[in-house]
Amino acid sequence: QAQVVESGGGLVQPGGSLRLSCLASGSISSIFAWGWYREAPGKEREMVAYITTGGTIKYGDFVKGRFTISRDESKNTADLEMYMLEPEDTAVYVCNVRTLLWNGYGDYWGQGTQVTVSS
Repeated sequence: QAQVVESGGGLVQPGGSLRLSCLASGSISSIFAWGWYREAPGKEREMVAYITTGGTIKYGDFVKGRFTISRDESKNTADLEMYMLEPEDTAVYVCNVRTLLWNGYGDYWGQGTQVTVSS
């Protein structure tokens, strides 16, 4: 059974840091890319960062050098290190795993992990 599980969320003060982890397990194979997205109340889901197995990395415009995405193929994980967090970063952070299929792509989503930035 395919499963994507996030961890590492929590409450942090403005200016603080957090490290989120995403683990893909079960029948997930042929991973092409990992992505982190976030969902804040009243806002649309937005892309935070993604990384492909070929090494392409992209960040949302709002990141401004504060976050770093990485992956570990041997562990089937992808991490998102976040620094200089701001209250506006408060959201549920959701991991996406994209796989290659014979006729396109397959997407697996986690349940999300809450990140709250507040003093």
